[in-house]
Order: sequence, then structure tokens, then C-alpha cells
Amino acid sequence: MIIRARVQAPVKEVRHALTDPAALRVWLAEHAEVELPDRYAFWGRHTPEGDAPHQRLLHADDRTVRFAWTLDGVETTTELRLEEEGPETTVVTVEQSHFSMEEALAESSIRGVLQTYWCLALTNLAEHFEGRELTPKIDFTATGDLRASVLVDASPEQVFHSLIDSESATRWFGYPIEIEPHVGGRFAMGRIENNPHPAKILELETDRKVSVDWGATGVGTWELEGTGGKTRLTMIQSGFDRPPFAAWGGNLAGLAELRRYHEVPGWQPVLAG
Repeated sequence: MIIRARVQAPVKEVRHALTDPAALRVWLAEHAEVELPDRYAFWGRHTPEGDAPHQRLLHADDRTVRFAWTLDGVETTTELRLEEEGPETTVVTVEQSHFSMEEALAESSIRGVLQTYWCLALTNLAEHFEGRELTPKIDFTATGDLRASVLVDASPEQVFHSLIDSESATRWFGYPIEIEPHVGGRFAMGRIENNPHPAKILELETDRKVSVDWGATGVGTWELEGTGGKTRLTMIQSGFDRPPFAAWGGNLAGLAELRRYHEVPGWQPVLAG
């Protein structure tokens, strides 16, 4: 699994954010300890199996940090690489071993969260350098409904449209989405004709609320409240047997990009192709 993100900062500053414990505690984890070249560790409620640090540093230099990370009894390898795109722009690449899309879709192993976990982490790294409010991280200690709330600098009408319009949703989410915007309508990742089991819209209150039944991962709900020309957008995942952390991480990464879509002039996705 390889993920790339464009960060508006020089390589030296991004490298500091990857290796400074105080910076890591802002954009990545609740707890972090780094003593190069011997130790690189992070843990806490925002880290998969974060009851204790499970990383072992393998290599670190001015452009690379590579560590072993034991998850669900398997030692995976994570590598963070930096590449200068310009004097003030760095491309950060995460290469992660032992990721399986089958495990992600089935939520059968904590390793299934790795893709969406890193997508959200890299987006928050970019937000950190731009001085923007970070998107809430995954809370891997949660046992009940999953919930996150952000303030979007756009009207409820604008935000609602971007949630239920297929073209808009496809742009900010970064993956084809087809939506039938009415109660009972289908909500499909990819085209509806290619999705034999699309989600279904349960509730649709114009400029106020959208609820979608995603099946095994539960019901996803967006609640919108106007405040001073902006929108308080609350996202809730409920009705599941066990928390669908992989799907929730994807929702949070999407939420981060939705805010940027409305707020950043000349918006381009953080995650690069």
C-alpha cells in the first residue's frame, strides 16, 4: 500500500514534524517518543492497538523514517519518505506492508484500518503546516456510536449540495460516487450499475440532514446546523455490531477534504495520485 500527500512546507520542516515528539502529538498520536537513531514510538487512543508502543525503528535519515510495527500479532513495515517538489512543497509517501483490502472491507483485522488511518494522518499533517484546525482523529477506544464535528466555512445550502450531488461528492471524496438524492435512493461507491449492493438513503432533510444505510458498517448520518454564515457539520456512525474503524477513518479523511473543498482557494486534494 502506497499513499502520497502534498504538504506545503520545505523538506527540512516536514522531516522535523515526522521526528519531533511534540509535533507527532499534534498531527498523529496521543503519545510519542523519538530518540534517533534508536527509538521511534507512538501510541494512545488515536493509534491502532495503541495501548502501548509497538514500533521498532529500522532506519532514519534526512529523507526517510522506516519502522517495524506489530499489529494483530504480525510485524508490518512502515516507511515514510520525503521528496522535494519545490522549495516550499514536499511530497510525503507512506509505504505500508501487510495491508489487505479484504481485511479492510471485512473489518477482520486491525491491519485493515491502515489505508484510511494514513490517509487521515497525512491530511492532518498538511493541515498542520497550513495552520488549519485538524480533523478529529479516529478514537480506537470507542465502543459506542462514532461521532465527529467540524465547522465548515460555507453555508448549509452549499455543504448539503456537496454531500448529495454526485459530481461534487466525487470531487472532494476523491473516488467516484453516484447518488440518487431522495429517500430510498441509492448511494454507491462507484457507479450504481457496477455496485450490486449500494447503500440506501434513509433520511433526507434539505440543508439539515442526510442518513445513509451502509449495511454491516451501520448508518452514517450528516447533521448540518447554520451558524454565522458557516455550517456546523456533525458526522455520526451508528447501528453496527462492532466499530467499523476502517470505514470511519475513510469518512474522517473525506470530512477533512470536504472542509478544504469549501475553504481553500484553488483547492486541490492533499492526497496525490
